[in-house]
Amino acid sequence: MTTPDPGTDLRAEPRAARTFWPVAILGIAASGLVALAGHRALMQVQPQHLEQLGAGAIAQGDNVKELPLAGAFGLVMLACWGVVLVTRRVTRRILAALAALASAGVLVVLVIEGFAKREDVEIELHAPIEYTGWFWLALVASVPALAAAVAAFRLAPDWPEMGARYDAPSGQGAAPTRDSETPVEERTSLDLWRSMDEGEDPTDEAPH
Repeated sequence: MTTPDPGTDLRAEPRAARTFWPVAILGIAASGLVALAGHRALMQVQPQHLEQLGAGAIAQGDNVKELPLAGAFGLVMLACWGVVLVTRRVTRRILAALAALASAGVLVVLVIEGFAKREDVEIELHAPIEYTGWFWLALVASVPALAAAVAAFRLAPDWPEMGARYDAPSGQGAAPTRDSETPVEERTSLDLWRSMDEGEDPTDEAPH
C-alpha cells in the first residue's frame, strides 16, 4: 500500500475534484448556448422599415444578418468541452486554452461586427437594424463560457481522471496465464471448454 507524501495536503485533492463538474457543466451549457445562438440571425431590420425592403427581399432573408464565425467558434468551444471530460492533465489544459480562445473570439466577433461595424451592416441591409434576442444570448453566454474555460485551464491538473481500465491495452502487462496452469476450482466454464478443445484434460492438476 502506497504511503502518502507527508507534505501533501490530503484535503486539497477533494476540494479540487469538487470543482470539476460545476465548471464542466457551466462550460458545456454556456458553449451550447453560444453555438445555438451563433447560427441564428443576430441582427435584423427594424420592423417599421421592413416595408421599404419589399416582400421579395424579406423572403430571401435580406432583412437579417448572421455571423457564421460566431457559430463556428461556439461549436469549437462545445467540442473542446466534450473532449475535456475524457482526457487528462496536459490535454485538458490545451483544450481548455483552445475553448478560452474560442470564447474570446465570439466576444470579439460580436463586438466588432455587432457594434463597431453596425453602420456597415445597415448599409448592407439598406435599413436601420436592431439586435435580436439571439445576439444578446450569444453575447451574455460567451462570458461564463470564457470564465469556465479559464477556470478549467487553472484547475485541470488537480481534477479527477478516467481510470486506467478505460485506457487502450499497452501490451506491457504480464503474460496471460495458460488455462492448464490455473487450478480447476479457479477456472470458469469457458476456460474448461477451451482446455478440452485444445486436447487437455481439465481435471489434471498443473505440475508443481
